[in-house]
Amino acid sequence: MVDEQLIAERLIACDSSRGEGIEQAAGFISGWLSSRGIEVERLEHRGLPVLIAQVGAGSDALPQVVLHGHLDVVPGPSEQSVPRIDDDRLVGRGASDMTGGLAAMLCAAADLADDPAARVQLVIVPDEEAEEIDDRATDELVASGKVGGDFAITGEPTDLHVGVEAKGVLLMDLEVAGRSAHGATPWLGENAVLRALDTFRSIESLSFARESSETFDRPSINLGRIAGGDAPNRVPDLCHLTVDIRYLPGQDPRQIAAAVDALEGVRIVRTFERPPAWVSRSDRFVVALCEAAARAVGGEALSVGRDGASDAVAFLAAGIPAVEFGPIGGGHHGPEEWVSISSLAAMRSALTAFIRSLPVGGRVSGSSGAAAGGVGG
Repeated sequence: MVDEQLIAERLIACDSSRGEGIEQAAGFISGWLSSRGIEVERLEHRGLPVLIAQVGAGSDALPQVVLHGHLDVVPGPSEQSVPRIDDDRLVGRGASDMTGGLAAMLCAAADLADDPAARVQLVIVPDEEAEEIDDRATDELVASGKVGGDFAITGEPTDLHVGVEAKGVLLMDLEVAGRSAHGATPWLGENAVLRALDTFRSIESLSFARESSETFDRPSINLGRIAGGDAPNRVPDLCHLTVDIRYLPGQDPRQIAAAVDALEGVRIVRTFERPPAWVSRSDRFVVALCEAAARAVGGEALSVGRDGASDAVAFLAAGIPAVEFGPIGGGHHGPEEWVSISSLAAMRSALTAFIRSLPVGGRVSGSSGAAAGGVGG
């Protein structure tokens, strides 16, 4: 059994949707790297572990590549923390997002540990999936200068393509008002929960939701949470809902929020924004990574857009080109999440070949960006 699979299985079993599991995963990774002669620096962010390691024996004249991953996964039923094999698929919570990618990155780091052609910073954070929106580890690490380089790769699942674009995030906590009445005479009131459902349908019908771009056919709109009512025999007069909008590059989140705020009976309580991500397909690091990935898979590796967001925007906000690159998988955050075992070896091979191919010299400036008007996170 290959190292990538063993590591991924061990991390799935940690159930890192919880703090205790994140600590277990961090301890395992620290020990695994240390046993291979890689010194690991442990920091903490909001009481959770952050791991940083310098890898490779390359001089300062070489570009520094950041390999970025996250320990945490979204919650799931306990049986999803028991990894299982189905042919080439490793199935379990976080297998694709992003335990598998993290395992491949760890193995690539070990391959490059003493390589004079490599200069790598390995960064592993505990809170990419967290609901905390104002204080995130990657944002703080990059903004403070503790983490940085010439090019960053975060190991989110991309089917071994290179993610050069991602939608922006506009997360809105909303309140919808109704009018209370006795549950036996609901026609005398106005049910806030039902109004909230109508509000969500209205958001889906706003003009921004019908727009498209060269990369994306539409924005993504999800009703992530809804809560209302305090007694079964009373018509609820207030409902809270959280709407997750992934907007397109070129769309203005302030205009989207204004359109939502103009809906009758709706009050925006709080918003959180992450800008869209964009890196030029002609960026020399992107081209080199695509070439290395194509050789590893024996086919074509494309530069693509992704519907989901990631911590790549923290690097982009600091002027560091950053992409997503991860293994083949599916069912992210779902009951049958899986990653292709063979693709983990291909990802490992692509990363090591890419890093070893980089010539002496700095990056091409002006090749990346994040849309204005948002915040990193």
